[in-house]
Amino acid sequence: MDRTEGVGPIATRLAGVDTDLARADWYRSLSKYEKPHLAKATWQLLNTFVPYIALWTLMVGMLHRGVSYAFVLPLAILAAGLLVRIFIFFHDGCHGSFFASRRANRILGYVCGILTFTPYEDWRRPHAEHHATAGNLERRGVGDIWTLTVEEYLARPRWVRFAYRFFRNPLFLFVVAPMFMFLIVQRFPHKRAGKRERSSVTLTNVAILLVVALASLTIGLRTYLLIQIPIITVAGSIGMWLFYVQHQFEPVYWAHQPQWNPMSAALAGSSYYKLPKVLQWFSGNIGLHHIHHLRPRIPNYNLQQCYNEVHILQAVETLTLGRSLRSMFLHLWDESQQKLVSFRSARRYARQIAQQKST
Repeated sequence: MDRTEGVGPIATRLAGVDTDLARADWYRSLSKYEKPHLAKATWQLLNTFVPYIALWTLMVGMLHRGVSYAFVLPLAILAAGLLVRIFIFFHDGCHGSFFASRRANRILGYVCGILTFTPYEDWRRPHAEHHATAGNLERRGVGDIWTLTVEEYLARPRWVRFAYRFFRNPLFLFVVAPMFMFLIVQRFPHKRAGKRERSSVTLTNVAILLVVALASLTIGLRTYLLIQIPIITVAGSIGMWLFYVQHQFEPVYWAHQPQWNPMSAALAGSSYYKLPKVLQWFSGNIGLHHIHHLRPRIPNYNLQQCYNEVHILQAVETLTLGRSLRSMFLHLWDESQQKLVSFRSARRYARQIAQQKST
């Protein structure tokens, strides 16, 4: 199987390039963007945490004064956008990129993890595996979205196909699943979690319980829940969508282990999701995901500069906000066509196979 077939212009462009030479040239030059910048990092913390705290304070005051909840909800949605941005800081901390200090990144990760209901150490390990396996058909299942090939889907028992379709339903995937993940799944360590990972889950859970207890004694449990639930719900849905569309789009890159190329997986298997500037700000530049997968230690505040100055990074196909909505209807990887397809396409494929067998 040709690893460049149907995977976009950048993969084709890299197909004949020796990977070592590519790394020695422009790839290695990207290391200068990996240098953390204390002033930029500090400014991001200020322009995110200050309004987040201010919004919480305002919403608490409004509820205690009997203001209609209809006026509080829009502020909760705005706060959810800020929580998405806080998760990006958490994400940078997991990669050790936000600050130069390893200890500072760890502290940031734990603080942001408590706010986003995500244990720092336990999330960091499977996310590192995700970076090492993205686009590899033999290494699916860790830190990614459940994805089957057309042949695998058709060969599964009926109940597995039903579960897969249920999981891929947008209502479940982008509303129910994020709540289940952030509120329940992440309260328990991942499989193969070590002592440090298990300790991070325990510490995060205890800290969340303390926050809830303190809120109950001060602003009241009802007020806390009326604010926290819509924030975590909206933020979780946005976060799930961003993670989904970063690797579930067309044209995307998937390959079997012998043909899998990490550079192609980064540049063609991770989207450049070009969002309006305000949405790019709230999402912490994570739309420049092809660069992030290429060099994960580039902090979010350097990604746009890197894109602007390294022209080969601009050769990837742009995924716009409108075009990205089509990704909701891409469910299976078709190895024969080397692209993601819908369930309807899979049914047509099954009928064709049946007809061939009958003749």
